[in-house]
Amino acid sequence: MNAISADHARSYVYNLELPPVTRTRGESADTAKLNFDGVKNQAMVVGSDIVSFVKGVRPERREDIVNSSLLAQLAAKKKVKDTAKIYDWYNAYFDVLMNIGWVMQDRSFATYTEASENFEAHEAIIKVATSLLGPTAAALTVVKSALGALKSMSEDSPWITLFNRESQSANTARFQVTQTEQGDSDEFLVSLIAFGIEAKAKLTQVLFFKFSSNEATLKHYSGKVTINADVLSTARKPIKDRISEFTKNYIEELPI
Repeated sequence: MNAISADHARSYVYNLELPPVTRTRGESADTAKLNFDGVKNQAMVVGSDIVSFVKGVRPERREDIVNSSLLAQLAAKKKVKDTAKIYDWYNAYFDVLMNIGWVMQDRSFATYTEASENFEAHEAIIKVATSLLGPTAAALTVVKSALGALKSMSEDSPWITLFNRESQSANTARFQVTQTEQGDSDEFLVSLIAFGIEAKAKLTQVLFFKFSSNEATLKHYSGKVTINADVLSTARKPIKDRISEFTKNYIEELPI
């Protein structure tokens, strides 16, 4: 794909087709009041995405990443209505991100293999994240903290309810882990991991469900993302305008 211009990103966002607003958590769909705090580690459930930030990432950049993720998910949900078509959904999801300033060199999924007969999705996340981020990275610690917070919650907590609603359907599931940290200069570094699960049985509590390797297939994409900060910042207002009515029903801050 050729380099995306700021004008293209703005026009693209305003012309994206999104699903109708649903008010599943109350009659009002007012914009969620999120506290993006640049001096602390922070994590949020954004639909089917676990988005986390290492301290030092500026608040407006945190908001840009969260809003980008939600916009891409909404557009993919509108375009690909069949929940069994996991990778068609991901193609639509990645297309949106790449049209608003995210640059990914590769979008291919690999099959996750485990030496033992069983695996749990959250353990696979940690292994893939360790390979991508490094075993001593501060970013990996934040990812583990976010997963630990989710694991400790009851099934009817708003975080789990939201994540399950957006990530799984019958025998398939898809979810993402997005990690952001501040670079040495003014750049910010984004790592993206995406997963797809196809199982023979109905999925429940997908992050912490134990799968037999002959009963389910897990595929994943992982990579470092280059952000065109000028393009993304230019698209900031259009993105906020398009998702403002959705945020209350799609975003929950995690108590990590």
